[in-house]
Amino acid sequence: SLSLSLSLSLSLSLSLSLFLADGYKWDPQTQHCKDINECDTIPDACKGEMKCFNHYGGYLCLPRSASVIPAPEPVSTPEVSEPYNPCPLGYEPQGDSCVDVDECERLDHDCQPSQQCINTLGAYTCQCPDGYRKVGTECIDIDECRYRYCQHRCVNVPGSFSCQCEPGFQLAGNNRSCIDVNECEMGAPCSQRCYNTYGTFLCRCDQGYELGPDGFVCNDIDECSYSSYLCQYQCVNEPGKFSCVCPEGYQLLGTRLCQDINECETGEHQCTETQTCVNIHGRYQCVETNRCQDPYVQVSDNRCVCPVNKPACRDLPFSIVHRYMSITSERSVPSDIFQIQATSVSPGAYNTFRIRSGDENGDFYIRQINNISAMLVLSRAVSGPREYTLDLEMVSVNPLLSYQNNYQTSSALRLSIYVGPYAF
Repeated sequence: SLSLSLSLSLSLSLSLSLFLADGYKWDPQTQHCKDINECDTIPDACKGEMKCFNHYGGYLCLPRSASVIPAPEPVSTPEVSEPYNPCPLGYEPQGDSCVDVDECERLDHDCQPSQQCINTLGAYTCQCPDGYRKVGTECIDIDECRYRYCQHRCVNVPGSFSCQCEPGFQLAGNNRSCIDVNECEMGAPCSQRCYNTYGTFLCRCDQGYELGPDGFVCNDIDECSYSSYLCQYQCVNEPGKFSCVCPEGYQLLGTRLCQDINECETGEHQCTETQTCVNIHGRYQCVETNRCQDPYVQVSDNRCVCPVNKPACRDLPFSIVHRYMSITSERSVPSDIFQIQATSVSPGAYNTFRIRSGDENGDFYIRQINNISAMLVLSRAVSGPREYTLDLEMVSVNPLLSYQNNYQTSSALRLSIYVGPYAF
């Protein structure tokens, strides 16, 4: 009796071990098979970047981005003996025939809550939601990004995916392709000009401006700071440009040069009827029409004569002609500035020219050209405003008239030279 009992116990133990499926273990408390969580019991069950997902009777190694809808643990119910059914599995008798059983309608199926039960003839199937595929009894997320549906970037989400575009692009109507965004029409931060390019945009500036370090703002270029030769007198910077201005008494010639205003011609002077207007650089001068001083008498405009019958005229030039001229400051030297020309010469006369007075500092000298003309030369650079009054004398010696004791005569040209305040 003892050996029979031992043999029966051994036989029962062997029978139980034979009927346990892989991935399950016998639970003596519930007297049922219980799933083994291999993800906990097997060290490094999945290698590399794969993640372990336990499911009934085994486990899955899936990408870490995968999503799994777990199935609830099966609930064991006590077995109830079914009445005799002469029809095939999935059918039931109805009168003299067998009709399909709709397991989905009767909820007589083992589909997971996330799955849809679809009745078929004699059976049913469990269908996963869109974006999932069925592996065993589980619904595993499909990684659509592996199939390169998106033109730029793909983002996988549980059951679906979304496409994203790089900066400067936006999704097209198919939600997969990327099209260029025209930032210039969408309020690009360019302060002046915007040019759309593929995937981005460029800011450009109008003439007279330059692009700032941020690439958006246009800053005014101070052209006046680049060169002192842009304007003859003074450069004035303005937004996007520059302009040249001239001092009082001058006007712009073109856009950069300064030209003296001839107030005597424009009538912009205040000389009286007894005065003559003389235009000089940057201004004008009113001089008396009759500048003859005793013992000289006026014989014509700008010409004075000293009568020979006056004793005071003995050592003075016979005639004085008044002339006026204006020169610029800092003129290069030596520089020819005025030519003296004899108007009448006696036969046999020999003429010499000299500066009689007015050149105390030696700023000028006379270079004789021939017997009847000479050139006044500026020998040193001078700055204005300044005024010189030079008496240029022509001395004539005529040996043929020596018997009359008046073989030497002279005439003078009184030249008023006005030096302007500028080099133009």
